[in-house]
Amino acid sequence: MKRDDLNRYRKLLLAKRAELLAPRPGVEAPVPGARVGEGDVVDQAAAATDAEVQVRLRQTDSRLLRAIEEALARLARGAFGVCTVCEQPISKARLDAVPWTRLCRECKEQPNP
Repeated sequence: MKRDDLNRYRKLLLAKRAELLAPRPGVEAPVPGARVGEGDVVDQAAAATDAEVQVRLRQTDSRLLRAIEEALARLARGAFGVCTVCEQPISKARLDAVPWTRLCRECKEQPNP
């Protein structure tokens, strides 16, 4: 892969990492919990649902951040853009869409990569 392409992917990964690490309104606060005894059953259910959504969003962000860190590590060791399963080059189109990917399209479509 060309050095210019690698630099572009590095910039994309760093920008996405910065986006994930930047404080967001309402997200930096502790996850709201359902308060027992406050409001009616519907209010408590809504609070519990909101708390669950916040937890899932944080988990998703955490997994994405980990994938970005791994992609940056692959860039540093010269293994970026190579499928970790079949060891074939990952297409530029796939890397443009998901620069933190570790799998080529063919391996990603397999039932258990």
